[in-house]
Amino acid sequence: MKDITEALAQCRAEIDQLDSELVQLLAKRRQVTSRVGALKSEVGMPIYAPDREASLIEQRRLQAAEQGVNPDLVQDILRRIMQDSYSSQDESGYRCVNPDCGDVVVIGGRGQLGSIFVDLFNRSGYAVRVIEKDDWELSEKVLANASLVIVAVPIRFTAMIIQQLKNLPASCVLADVTSVKESPLYEMLKVHNGPVVGLHPMFGPDVGSLIKQTIISCEGRSAAQYQWLLDQFTVWGANIYPVSANEHDRAMAMVQVMRHFSTIAYGYHLMTEGVDLQQLVDMSSPIYRLELIMVGRLFAQNPELYSDIIFSNSDNIAMMKRFAYRFLELLEDVEMGDKEAFVTMFAQVADWFGDYADIFLAESKGMLVKANEIK
Repeated sequence: MKDITEALAQCRAEIDQLDSELVQLLAKRRQVTSRVGALKSEVGMPIYAPDREASLIEQRRLQAAEQGVNPDLVQDILRRIMQDSYSSQDESGYRCVNPDCGDVVVIGGRGQLGSIFVDLFNRSGYAVRVIEKDDWELSEKVLANASLVIVAVPIRFTAMIIQQLKNLPASCVLADVTSVKESPLYEMLKVHNGPVVGLHPMFGPDVGSLIKQTIISCEGRSAAQYQWLLDQFTVWGANIYPVSANEHDRAMAMVQVMRHFSTIAYGYHLMTEGVDLQQLVDMSSPIYRLELIMVGRLFAQNPELYSDIIFSNSDNIAMMKRFAYRFLELLEDVEMGDKEAFVTMFAQVADWFGDYADIFLAESKGMLVKANEIK
């Protein structure tokens, strides 16, 4: 066999040099994106520019194809680079949309979610005050100069806290950030005659920034007077999704309540069956590993958070019972050996998903690549 040691060493040396040059280029790119962040901060432009991102990726995909490089590889690399770029821009701070704003008061501001908003308002130059349960005796004084009050406490305490906010300044914006909206909005509108908005940040406490994160907005009263707050969220990189409180709660029954409940039930089933988790992980393909990751992720968090969501609305019980009925309905088809009925149901659901099925299939491929890298 031909000795290729010397030639292989030369190739590896060239690869090492190219990798080194790539790192240097990434460092230079980050310096430029940091300057971009500073410029955007001066005028209050959002960090995330979706049209710019889409255009850049499309151009580089075309360039990759012309040069014999896998466009999907280039796109994946670019998305990771861009995420880091957003982080570098995020470090530049943010423009204050409402410089005439009085105090921003976050009730529960030392909690996981509340602290995210405290940090962002501070970095935008607002005067931020925090009220925790031990500070409540001083709350009247703290709230006297408030232009914005955000209630960021667990769902089970939200109504009780809101009911105590009876003497807010007339122009103060009152908002909550819980995952249910009809009940908190009702309480806020009852206790405060000024501007009111219900908010639901669709992210967990482990996010590094609000870039590409969604915040649901449910109108309460005097939308023009709290528009500056939504604009500030946009400057931070968030997407605002407006919807009525009733629509929000019905959607969350599917997005959160049912999914959390079924995931908890699956985890409970795995435990009671006495399965060997390590064996499941070792035998899983990326898609099944990803499913196990999502189940395990839930059980690594505070159980009260999920119990609050699931127990927050008694109407959810009927919906979960319907889900259980359909589960048993399908199980009966399997038990009866009625494969034709099962396939017919599958085809009906696939038709209902329509184009979204293909969209989700394409999106999941990228997630599976990342799941495979973790293994």
